This record gives sequence, structure tokens and C-alpha cells, in this order.
Amino acid sequence: MSHGAKKHDTVDGLTSGEAFAAAERNAVYRAIATRRDVRGEFLPDPICEEALSRMLTAAHQAPSVGLSQPWDFILIRDKETRARIARIFADANAEAAIRFPADRQAQYRSLKLQGILSAPLNICVTSDPKRGGPVVLGATHMTDTDLFSTVCAIQNLWLAARAEGIGVGWVSILHEDRVKAVLDIPDRLRLVGYLCVGHVSGFHERPELEKRGWRERDDLALHLHQERWTAPKPASE
Repeated sequence: MSHGAKKHDTVDGLTSGEAFAAAERNAVYRAIATRRDVRGEFLPDPICEEALSRMLTAAHQAPSVGLSQPWDFILIRDKETRARIARIFADANAEAAIRFPADRQAQYRSLKLQGILSAPLNICVTSDPKRGGPVVLGATHMTDTDLFSTVCAIQNLWLAARAEGIGVGWVSILHEDRVKAVLDIPDRLRLVGYLCVGHVSGFHERPELEKRGWRERDDLALHLHQERWTAPKPASE
């Protein structure tokens, strides 16, 4: 460290920017690498309130455009409410299946894509584009930044949950207007994430969609560009 600063010293209101110790650093990367979208492995055991509080605190510590903190978290445990959401999913899922090519529809229908009823807790995450006021610093030209901020909060929660040994599944096959009606969500808010949360019997070693042959993870090199965006090379090259 420069200028003789010691670990955890504060200089001019700044804390040390030193790298984490190896064990701490590895734990962060392990949480990222082993995080999974959980669907069929939920256990009925309730989540410890202390662990849930840590996860929600991590979510609330996410970066947000103009420090607007546009997110809200609706905690849903009631079985009848979850059953109503599950019916909305079932309708949307049936509609989604027929959008895929005929040779993939059977495979799609075989996938378990939600744990709404099997997870003991559902969390609906919303975003309020007006939370930071009529003009939000940083959102004057990219107007969806409240959504980006809320997704950061969800990712924080997801990684914290993995560190706690708790699974999270993101359900995106839903009719937003119907979910909002069930949960009394005001029209101005956007439904960003509907999460199924709970202890699990285990985490898949690889992402489940990869494991079941739906898609493979690309090589990072295919997504890297230097200085400017360049079109991907044809497979024949």
C-alpha cells in the first residue's frame, strides 16, 4: 500500500482499496461460478430470518442510478397467493411453448421452469422510475437505468443467497399485468423479477439448461471486442 497507509485505514474519507485476501477473493468468485437458477430442488424448510435479512441488505446495497434506489421487494409466503401466480405462469408457459420450433416444443415442455409453489418464499422485485424525482441524475439520456439498477439489486441478492446456501430461481414467463393485479402493484412500477427462494437439496454442477442440452455456454472470446464492436466471424472461418 502506498503512502504508509495501514490495512483498513481511512484517508480523506476513503477506505483502503487493497485487494481481498486470497480466501476472501476466492469466496467471491466461487459464489459467482456456482450460482444457479434453481427450479426443482427446493426444500420446504423456512429461511432463517437473519439470513434473509442479510440477503435483502445485500440487495439494498446495490449501485443505483443517481442513488435513486428504485427497487422494492414484496415477500410472498401465502400459499393461495403463490397458487394464483402459478396459474399465471401456467398460462404464459403454454403460450411460450408454441413459439419455439416444432422440434423443440417437446423439450421445452419437459423443462421445469419455476418453483413458485415448492419454494417457501417468493420475492417480487419492482422498479419505480420516478423514485429519484422528476429528473434522475444519470437517467436523463438512458431512461431504463432504473431497471438496470434493480437488476443489480437482484444479482446482489442472488449471490448473497448462494453464500448462505439458499437457492434462487427467477421466473420470467409471466403476464406482468396479471401479477401486478394479484399483488396490488401500482401501474407506474415495473415488475423486474419474480424470484423463488429457499433451501435446496443441492445445486447443479453446471447450469441446468446446459446440462439438459438446451444451450451451451459460449467461449468468452466470442463476446470480447477491442476498441469497437466487430461482427462475429462466420463459423467457416
